Amino acid sequence: MYTFNPGPSQVYPQVRQYLQDAFDEGWLSAPHRGERFTSLMRQTVAELKNKLNVPQDYTVFFMNSATECWEVLTQSLTPRKSFHLYSGAFGEKWYEYAKALRPDTMAFPFGPDEIPDVAALPLPDQEIDLVCITQNETSNATQLRDGFILNLYNRLGNSLLAVDATSSLGGIQMKYIKADVWYGSVQKCFGLPAGLSLMILSPRAVDRFRQINERSHYNSLTAQYEKMLNFQTTHTPNVLGIYLLSRVMQDREPIKMVHQHLLERATKLYDYFEQATPFKPLINNPETRSTTVIGLQGPPPLIDEVKRRALTQGLQLGNGYGSWKAGSFRIANFPAIPDQAFEQLVQFFAKEFA
Repeated sequence: MYTFNPGPSQVYPQVRQYLQDAFDEGWLSAPHRGERFTSLMRQTVAELKNKLNVPQDYTVFFMNSATECWEVLTQSLTPRKSFHLYSGAFGEKWYEYAKALRPDTMAFPFGPDEIPDVAALPLPDQEIDLVCITQNETSNATQLRDGFILNLYNRLGNSLLAVDATSSLGGIQMKYIKADVWYGSVQKCFGLPAGLSLMILSPRAVDRFRQINERSHYNSLTAQYEKMLNFQTTHTPNVLGIYLLSRVMQDREPIKMVHQHLLERATKLYDYFEQATPFKPLINNPETRSTTVIGLQGPPPLIDEVKRRALTQGLQLGNGYGSWKAGSFRIANFPAIPDQAFEQLVQFFAKEFA
């Protein structure tokens, strides 16, 4: 069975061996305050920075999920309010989480085919602690590209820029120096089981949360940072998840090569579906289409039938999400899904719609 569900998604086949190794090597009961674990943390952070081209002076934190990151960022980096730009359900949920804690939080929704005009954004610079964007919106298969992020970052002044890259981190090449916070979960482009997320912070973000010095929660960034100086965590961490991430990063190609592969595969998929099937891309504007999540639309009865038939061929298509659920489906274009799976997928659709 190949799953194209955009999360939790296909895991690398090597994970089976990694799990056996973790058991045999005693990682499932390893103490998280010992030197063995801190060595694993140090190695994992080094591999992440090396393979993903993360600047050496950025700080990596390990958390439980991208959802936890929403809350932590509001707790520790947003004493007043944040400003959220979004075109889909997950960006909106981040805004709702933040507003529950900081009622003055502001929203700027825009259409999935739109690229907001940075110069026209209503950004009251002196009042906004954190500007929040979703680089890759999993719900509707959209993407904000480097040029937009760069222009937004240059406009912010004293505000920090936080980027939800949950379904693209580890899949496409990011220009980390153009934002202060990046985060994502491992059950998408890292090809691992759910239960672990990464947050990558710039020196400017570290300075800011140390000035704020919020310490009211077990996962407050100030407390987490003090522990990470010694490659430890404030709480009992997901040791197995960190071990698996370390193994994946050791075995993976550098992000430049991964990015190019996924970009070529996405281009072929969009071209194929536009030309050879009754399904069309969910997003009309090619500039806002995601590289890592391919959204397709069509008549709901036909989508239901295609998903059912695909399952009989060992192919699990991802459902649509939210208001797009009935009339769309999604195809994850993540690194752990082999080219053979996409070849089988195209053959399936070619046979169905010959």
